[in-house]
Amino acid sequence: MDEPNESTLTRREMIAGTTAAVTALAFSGMTGVQAAAHTPHTVPLSKAKVSFSVNGKLQSLDMDTRTTLLDALREHLQFTGTKKGCDHGQCGACTVLVNGRRINSCLSLALQHQGDTITTIEGLGTPDQLHPMQAAFVKHDGYQCGYCTPGQICSAVAVLAEIKAGIPSHVSASLLEKPRATNMELRERMSGNICRCGAYSNIAEAMSEVAGKTV
Repeated sequence: MDEPNESTLTRREMIAGTTAAVTALAFSGMTGVQAAAHTPHTVPLSKAKVSFSVNGKLQSLDMDTRTTLLDALREHLQFTGTKKGCDHGQCGACTVLVNGRRINSCLSLALQHQGDTITTIEGLGTPDQLHPMQAAFVKHDGYQCGYCTPGQICSAVAVLAEIKAGIPSHVSASLLEKPRATNMELRERMSGNICRCGAYSNIAEAMSEVAGKTV
């Protein structure tokens, strides 16, 4: 075997160095957060203006350029119906409609939506006048705990619009024929929306009822 490289840091040396650093920090009376704040290479905050329509009303914001659309809606505009689940685009709880198409708002920067038309769950219907999909979810008990429901409903509305527009999915039988709102088609298109309560069958039933009237 080759001789060990003298410049290679051994496990013992690494542990000793880490221990020394932690000890020094403890004696300084400074927390890890405070130590990070004293880092000389602090990146200056960059802000910019953005304007878009949310649920029919024009909104203008001046915000950190790193702000996601999800955080802009929840923290800046108080549209808290849109939920933050995984924050990685894997659960669908943050689904909203942008120019009529569904997106995961946690993966999109607010600045990308200058001039766009955004619809959240609050813009689909009201308690006194529910959107047909909202009413169907209530009828078929498609909400359970309710946390993912806003994203589920927004996605479900978009799914039926996709089918009506003839946009195929992975399970569509033909790319030349208009897809049908079958149970398999609905489940495939909704696969990006996770329901931890397991209300998938109820959600599919709710969507099928609305599809029978609109698609």
